[in-house]
Amino acid sequence: MTHTQNVPDAGANPDAPREAHPPVTDTRAHEQQDGPRKSWTVLAFEAQTDHVPPTATRGGAGIEAVPTTTTPTPTPDASGPDRLSHHGPGQKGHIGWIVVGSFVSGLVAALLLVAAPFIPVSESGATGAVLGGFALGWAMLAVLSVRFTDQPLRWAAAPAVFMGLGGLLLVGFGSSVHEWLNWVWPPALLAVAVWSIVQAHRQLRSRSSRWLLYPVIALLALASVGGGYEAVGEAADARAHPMPGQLIDVGGHSLHLNCTGSGSPTVVLQPGGGEMSASFGWIAPAVARDTRVCVYDRAGRGWSQAADTPQDGTQIATDLHTLLQRGHEPGPYVLVGHSFGGLYVLAFAARYPDEVAGMVLVDSTAPASAAKPRATSPGTVGSYDVMGRVSALISISARIGLARLYSPAEGGSLPPQYRDEVRANIATASNTRSTIDEYVQANTSMEQAASLGSFADKPLVVLTAGVGSDAAHLASQNDLATLSTNSSHRVIDGASHEALIMEEDSAATTTQAILDVVSSVRSTRPLVR
Repeated sequence: MTHTQNVPDAGANPDAPREAHPPVTDTRAHEQQDGPRKSWTVLAFEAQTDHVPPTATRGGAGIEAVPTTTTPTPTPDASGPDRLSHHGPGQKGHIGWIVVGSFVSGLVAALLLVAAPFIPVSESGATGAVLGGFALGWAMLAVLSVRFTDQPLRWAAAPAVFMGLGGLLLVGFGSSVHEWLNWVWPPALLAVAVWSIVQAHRQLRSRSSRWLLYPVIALLALASVGGGYEAVGEAADARAHPMPGQLIDVGGHSLHLNCTGSGSPTVVLQPGGGEMSASFGWIAPAVARDTRVCVYDRAGRGWSQAADTPQDGTQIATDLHTLLQRGHEPGPYVLVGHSFGGLYVLAFAARYPDEVAGMVLVDSTAPASAAKPRATSPGTVGSYDVMGRVSALISISARIGLARLYSPAEGGSLPPQYRDEVRANIATASNTRSTIDEYVQANTSMEQAASLGSFADKPLVVLTAGVGSDAAHLASQNDLATLSTNSSHRVIDGASHEALIMEEDSAATTTQAILDVVSSVRSTRPLVR
């Protein structure tokens, strides 16, 4: 290309105005000025173009080619949060499904492990099985998120290891490690939960997946706080309520027995369903002023140890007899049973008739008809104890403080010391499980109580609550009174089922009935009706 340059005519008037020419533009100067105003799209296009034509600038003698500098495209850090997925855009949304699937799988695994025959039917075994199932869920989250998503959650291996190790210890060593683990796991789990929240916030970009994880981790934190609350509460209860009486081995487990007063016959108080010895806080001290009186805790209640064998009426009667013999408390006995306790004293009287001199049934549960065939305990299939596993699973809730939340509502108007002992007992996992087991064995216990067909002419008082008793219940109480020719059926107006032992005025009526039977035994005279 040829360029012509305009040269002024030598003969022209130098003062004449020259023809205006467009100004010569320095393109490089404009590039420096305009460069920052280019859009990121243009910059990216220029950076990725194989050839960019040189820019022509008008110089003094011709055109000068200005080389163009290509800006390299930034490469994201493969380990940073902006790392692009190498699995393709179609798999970016999988993390939410993996979170849900992992936790659902962990829950299902926990339930299956609790039901597995190789897991011990105990609270420790059930707790270990649940932890093992949850550990599997967290492990799946860690592995699957790394394998199939662009948001790897490797930190999920930490709660998996923590829960898996705890589960193995509980299943392998049982109650021997449970007590010290009660102090270890709450702070450790809380630390794991806090750390998991931080890691999830940093590494998980999906907002919906975060909100799937956060509630689960929050539940872990709440469980750890509840577990610490329960551990501290149990330790405080143990210091505030030292065991009165003695702990006696009855074969495989030990039961608590506390006897006070002196005289004969000895009164033996049998608490109702889910209750303990302290429930007789109004009655035992009053009876002790007149004769010898013994209160005790069935297996898993109060200060007594849990038992491995099913606790039906016959087993409870056998353990009580062993307890009294080894505790050097000879008969004859006046047996007092409240509610379910009535079934157990009836079974005792049927099994050891020569050692029972009198009986008081305090709004007792009615025994089953002796004509009905004996059925297998519900939830028991051969040697597989379904309900035992269910009760062990439910008792875990007490380990995280749930039972302690409602225990303050119990205890009625018992004297403060006994009331607090009742509340401390209700808060324990052992009491929760033994209570459930007691109701599971109810049908069997009712049938066993029916084996007492006659109490001859021994003194028998049947007390019935005037509040809440329907016609069927009153009829069953009348039937109980017919067991002896020396009996009295007393309906206590204004008294409820629990008030007969826990409210001072109604409990005084129960105390009087006991003393009436004691007096009849001593004098061999009929009861005053």
